Amino acid sequence: MNRRQFLLSASGAALAVQRVFGADSRYKIGYTTNTRGSDPATTWGTDPFRGFRQAHEVGFNYVEAFATALYEFYPNDAAGLRKRVDEIGVRFAAITGGARGGSTAFEDPAQRQAVIENHLGVIRYSKKFGCNHQKTNLGKRRPGGSTEEDLKNIAETVEILGRRSLTEEGMPFGVHAHLGSQLQNQNEIDFIMANTDPKHVRFVLDTGHITMAGMDPIALAKRLNHRIVEFHLKDTKPEDRGGTKHVPGPDRNQMTDPYFFPLGEGGVDFLALKSYLDSIDWRGFLVVELDTSPFRTPKESARITANYIQNTMKIPL
Repeated sequence: MNRRQFLLSASGAALAVQRVFGADSRYKIGYTTNTRGSDPATTWGTDPFRGFRQAHEVGFNYVEAFATALYEFYPNDAAGLRKRVDEIGVRFAAITGGARGGSTAFEDPAQRQAVIENHLGVIRYSKKFGCNHQKTNLGKRRPGGSTEEDLKNIAETVEILGRRSLTEEGMPFGVHAHLGSQLQNQNEIDFIMANTDPKHVRFVLDTGHITMAGMDPIALAKRLNHRIVEFHLKDTKPEDRGGTKHVPGPDRNQMTDPYFFPLGEGGVDFLALKSYLDSIDWRGFLVVELDTSPFRTPKESARITANYIQNTMKIPL
């Protein structure tokens, strides 16, 4: 092969990679592969790599996973993990949270440094895989919710963490509002957003968790717009549209009584969301997540969502 042939071949390969991974797309579509199924032989909950492989088989090229799951299989072995995901054919949209056993007590100033170092470690880890932002859930919710003092401490901790993530690692940092966490409802989101620098603390808007915490995800997207660093896409029942009137408690079993579903159920107006994001030229990751799939395999639920994104939302995977 002469030099000209080599360059043409290399250029063609690069264009193929761009097409596969959507280099020029406004939206990059990912899948969080932690879905718990009822059958141990098909569940993704205990095997993230089964999830990576099967999500890729139905068309997803980007995946997202919790650091705790990845460290369980590849502790201190980023090269081994990279080899395995390359063999599957996927890339990471984000690697979430802190390491197993590390502090997540964002509300406790006595643990602030431990929380920051725990999560900075994952930020540095995810950077090795080309991730361009960090998504983090906050710690476990107190039975009575986050107090005003808790929120002040949380805001200070995430502000420091977000500033260090951006200045030291060049990674925008986003907090993920999530049922059962220290950041769940409208008051808590408003407080954290008002008491942190938008450059340092971004937001991950989860359409399912926002709906099931009693809020309208479209209205929240319009309020936060470009402060949102990533969207998580999950659907709910039609009667919950615009914000449920019945916020589920921590004891509700999603394996027998789920409240999150593959896209297309009708509880979230995804077409209105896309229309708004188009109008403000928002760009970034739309990452699907489905906590449980008790009535079909996780792969089949992923296929339903893949079809909805491509055929109804008109976004290529």
